[in-house]
Amino acid sequence: MSKKVDFLYLSESDMIKAGVLDMGRCMASMEEMFRLLQREDYRMGGQGNEHGMRVLFPKSSEVEGMPLHEPDRRFMIMPAYLGGRFRKFGIKSYGSNPRNKEEGLPRSILMMSLLDVDTGIPMAYMSANLLSAMRTAAVSGVAARHLSREGTETLAVIGPGAMARYAMMAFLEVRPQITTVKIKGRSQKGIRQFIEFCKEHFPQIQHYQVCSEIQEACEESDIIYFGTTNAQVYEENPQIKEEWIKKGALVISVSALLTEAKLLASPNVKLVADHYRMYEDWGEGRQRPVQKHVSTLLGMGFYDAVCEGAIQREKIVDMGEILNGQAHGRDNDEEIIFFAEGGLPVEDVAWACDCYDAAREMQIGTSLNLWDIPAMQ
Repeated sequence: MSKKVDFLYLSESDMIKAGVLDMGRCMASMEEMFRLLQREDYRMGGQGNEHGMRVLFPKSSEVEGMPLHEPDRRFMIMPAYLGGRFRKFGIKSYGSNPRNKEEGLPRSILMMSLLDVDTGIPMAYMSANLLSAMRTAAVSGVAARHLSREGTETLAVIGPGAMARYAMMAFLEVRPQITTVKIKGRSQKGIRQFIEFCKEHFPQIQHYQVCSEIQEACEESDIIYFGTTNAQVYEENPQIKEEWIKKGALVISVSALLTEAKLLASPNVKLVADHYRMYEDWGEGRQRPVQKHVSTLLGMGFYDAVCEGAIQREKIVDMGEILNGQAHGRDNDEEIIFFAEGGLPVEDVAWACDCYDAAREMQIGTSLNLWDIPAMQ
């Protein structure tokens, strides 16, 4: 006998009440997700490791009303299954348009669906802008917890946009002794807003240094965080050079970053990926950069360097291996560590599940009816 089906709708305010901004809980959720990832208790798109599927628009079209291509103009879906205590299927979807800001809207508007993995019954449909920002920042925080040096005091932020603010929450969660923040941004307005946010939320930070060059920001920094958006022209993406990096520093890339493969191959450099197999699947059949031994998106740079023979696959460690005790995090205070973070759909599922469970426990959200009895049987 068919049963009535309801699902829970969670608005952005509902999500906030349910604790979507709880960085400590989010980081714990991400660590559990990484352990399950390494144990193969997950599936992502395609054969199991794809980042997602996006729809790009043509540069020109004779079709009336057809949206045209411009940077960050796209629609995307990111499906995934995550096992363990989560055991749910989820789909994050979003539309992105840089012109949204002219309308007082975020550039990207995201939604998240949770489905029962056995029946496909929808369980929740929720606002996902904050969810997505938090899981991205939490992964950077997990990297800082396990890969940065004890006693870390100086943080460099290249790209002080909205995402960097959430990353600050994660960094200060695991390294509360950070007292100096060096900032390299494109606009004075963005830099000012970032500093105002930090002063309000992190009074322990004593020094802010606005830098005119990336090199200045990187030098003598214990953690170097790259959170810029991808440039339209390949060569205009930010880059980092070995001589800029302090011994023992952690470099975190959540966006495009240029570096030479010989730096990645250095014996004093450790390479850690969120999930290297995603970059392998992403890179299959992809035309690699014309500039040999130079990478753009850092995770893809790991893949490119392996394909070119510049580094051995065994040099790359996954975060799940570290959390499951199958590999070391930081070996000593001298090594430089690069962490590549490309965004995994299973991250969204993990944090969505925890927010959904909290909302149910707190009786937050709106119950919506799918059917009392399905018309199609």
